[in-house]
Amino acid sequence: MTDRTLILYTTLGCSLCEKAKAEIWPVLEANQLRLESVDIADDEQLTRLFGWSIPVVGLGDVEDVLCWPFTASELAQWLQARLGA
Repeated sequence: MTDRTLILYTTLGCSLCEKAKAEIWPVLEANQLRLESVDIADDEQLTRLFGWSIPVVGLGDVEDVLCWPFTASELAQWLQARLGA
């Protein structure tokens, strides 16, 4: 299987992002994903899109993301719909 990445859109000092990671970690292995954190402060478009909604996870398409709050189960369902896992 190819290396697939779940992107966590975050920024420095995001306390909710730490809570999101607790929901994300159990889902990664089951879906053969690795986690990559992207700091939205480094990208004007991402700041505009997600400045008020981080943490946000996605698979690379900024139009198709899952915004916090979410549970591990909700994340798994979201991924299943996109990956067919």
